[in-house]
Amino acid sequence: MYAVVTKSPLDREKQPFYDITIVAKDAGNPPLSSEKTFTIAVSDVNDNNPEFSRTHYTFYLNENNAPGASLFSVTATDRDDGENARLSYHIIRDDGSDGKITPFLNINPENGDILALKSFDFEKLKTFKFHVLASDGGTPPLSSNVTVNVFILDQNDNAPVILYPVSSNGSAEGVEETARNMKAGHLVTKVRAYDADVGYNGWLLFSFEGVMDHSLFVLDRYTGQIRTLRSFTETDEAQHKLAILVKDNGNVSLSATATVVVKLVEPKEAISASDVKSVLKADDESNVTFYLMITLGSVSALFIASIIVLVVMQCSKPRELAAAKYLQETNYDGTLCHSIQYRSGEKRYMLVGPRMSIGSTIVPGSHGNTLVVPDRGRTSEEVRPQSLVLIH
Repeated sequence: MYAVVTKSPLDREKQPFYDITIVAKDAGNPPLSSEKTFTIAVSDVNDNNPEFSRTHYTFYLNENNAPGASLFSVTATDRDDGENARLSYHIIRDDGSDGKITPFLNINPENGDILALKSFDFEKLKTFKFHVLASDGGTPPLSSNVTVNVFILDQNDNAPVILYPVSSNGSAEGVEETARNMKAGHLVTKVRAYDADVGYNGWLLFSFEGVMDHSLFVLDRYTGQIRTLRSFTETDEAQHKLAILVKDNGNVSLSATATVVVKLVEPKEAISASDVKSVLKADDESNVTFYLMITLGSVSALFIASIIVLVVMQCSKPRELAAAKYLQETNYDGTLCHSIQYRSGEKRYMLVGPRMSIGSTIVPGSHGNTLVVPDRGRTSEEVRPQSLVLIH
């Protein structure tokens, strides 16, 4: 009895079958033998995860898609066999930022076809992503997931919206006044419009749809500026009606129309009209300036008041000190010398002497630079001279 054993682990995914031939030979002379060939099939175990055809998927989807229609599909394979290789697909639904989109997506669990239950709008949603899970039928099942990125492509589904002139009842009409003395190239007004689409679908072009005098006005094709081609004359009409067409560059172009009425006025009237417009425009801007000026004025007034008070206080101090000194010296009866200053012409006299009062009378003498002052306390005695120093 003989047995066939393995020398290394078997891998069905690498080699599912083995053809083996066994030879039995005796030891006679000559030896006799016989052989038997049989096939060994390696049974499968669930040891391989599903594998998607790409590491991640990127799809581009036109907006305004039909709800319920198939958009795209994902595919995965499993190298196992039988139930271990039977795959089913599921969309991973979570509460993240893409959780608002996944409820509107569905997937065929057998083939991975993905369909949308709603129509997408590029102006509201430009991109989103979600995850798809592929699981096999083994026990226990193995699975893997892949990220799907979806970019919504813009379609020309928005007509231009005219911002100026202001739209009213489906039409846009504005009135502009300009002086008759304006020269060629004068900017009359500018038509402003907006398109919610992007790229060529949102690229706007301006043109005249109707104009009374083609030689008088020109419209910039890309900016919407209306300028004068020549100076106005006395024969020109006082009012000109300009019909403006605004259209985009989509494959199926969408458009909107506007009307601008240009009134020719005398220079003074034009200036008055422009002043009224500038005043109305400046009202809002002047509010902030007004409050700012009030604040700065208050701070400046407080600062000036503080300076004035400080100056008055500084000026009043010497006078108070002089008055206090004067009161003190009028009653002084000591023996220390003190001085009194007198000013005569360009010379200044300072009288120095003991027991001298402010009310002393200076009597001129002929003692050189010294004047004699009589002492009132000694009227009958000899006059005691006081020293008066002459200071030039």
